[in-house]
Amino acid sequence: MITYEYPFNERIRTLLRLEDLFHKASCFMQRDGSQEHHVVLMTLFEILDVAGRADLKMDLIQELERQRQSLLVFRNNPAISEEALSGALYEIEHASAALLGMAGKIGQHLRDNDWLMSIKSRASIPGGVCEFDLPSYHYWRHQAPDVRRDALLGWLQPLLPLRDALRIVLRLLRGSGRAEHHVATGGAFQLMLGGSSSQMVRISLKLHDPYIPEISANKYALNIRFTRPDSDHRPRHCDNDVEFDMLFCNL
Repeated sequence: MITYEYPFNERIRTLLRLEDLFHKASCFMQRDGSQEHHVVLMTLFEILDVAGRADLKMDLIQELERQRQSLLVFRNNPAISEEALSGALYEIEHASAALLGMAGKIGQHLRDNDWLMSIKSRASIPGGVCEFDLPSYHYWRHQAPDVRRDALLGWLQPLLPLRDALRIVLRLLRGSGRAEHHVATGGAFQLMLGGSSSQMVRISLKLHDPYIPEISANKYALNIRFTRPDSDHRPRHCDNDVEFDMLFCNL
């Protein structure tokens, strides 16, 4: 299956962007190449920009606390595994404590590093990080892979409480609700939501079905128009009936 997620508010949109960026940084961090480590550093700068919202940390702390309180209700419930419940509570409490332990603004340690900020400012210019622009960065990229990786891990480490917290929140969000099967007649589907409080919708199709959902939604209506790519991967109108699963998510 291939799943497309569409967030209904800016808060969830920010968490999804950060999740994608942390995943990319982790994947390229494991490799040894200079180009891959360059991608990691550029991704750290993107994380810095996306996480710049002053209230993001407090939003996550409040959401974790809300989820902790909702789980505490199930204490001593014979239908609930006490071991699983304790594990979930510990994970939430640990993530919340780590967030509280983050001093100052998210990513301030990166902003305080003049060398990194000089690279960041040049990176916004197409081709701006060539060796003649940033010879010290050119030198760094020629160090041993482990030297570069240790430096990258040092810059990433203070951001990991943010990553761990948003992972928990998004996992709980994706695990809410139940998927329902639908058919988009002639490639189009509409559903009136009547002021729904859902925070995200997930659309899942069979991996080899050549259809792409273009989603527009608010709390009152959901519209999906399916397209199919041509030989140049450009989306074209689809007249076929398209089967898909849909799940509304809400914390």
